[in-house]
Amino acid sequence: MSRREIRELIFKMLFRVEFYQGPEYEEQLALFLSEQEEQGMQETDRAYMNHKCRDIVDKLEQIDAWINEKSKGWKTSRMGKVELSIIRLAVYEIKLEEDIPTGVAINEAVELAKKFGTEDAPAFVNGVLAKLA
Repeated sequence: MSRREIRELIFKMLFRVEFYQGPEYEEQLALFLSEQEEQGMQETDRAYMNHKCRDIVDKLEQIDAWINEKSKGWKTSRMGKVELSIIRLAVYEIKLEEDIPTGVAINEAVELAKKFGTEDAPAFVNGVLAKLA
């Protein structure tokens, strides 16, 4: 599986954070990973996705603080759930993953926004991430 495909799946799991908390999220993650395994996802990809989802969720408070610090007039509480999930993933990659270049993280976030967000989502996501970078 490509990094782009895995990133999209991680985005989908992060989106669920907005609807499920604590044990419910853990159940959703386990179910999602099980579905991916049934569809033939390699164990290494599944383990990577599991680790990254859990690490992002564990660091949401810090990630949201970084976002709120830079996004003037658009705190995380006001952002759409799709855009927020995309931005959280990209901020994690920019700030906490050394092997992903900032430009790649931003570009991938904009592509996700084009695919899953509203018409204005790509520009919004790009603007917020540009301030963080």
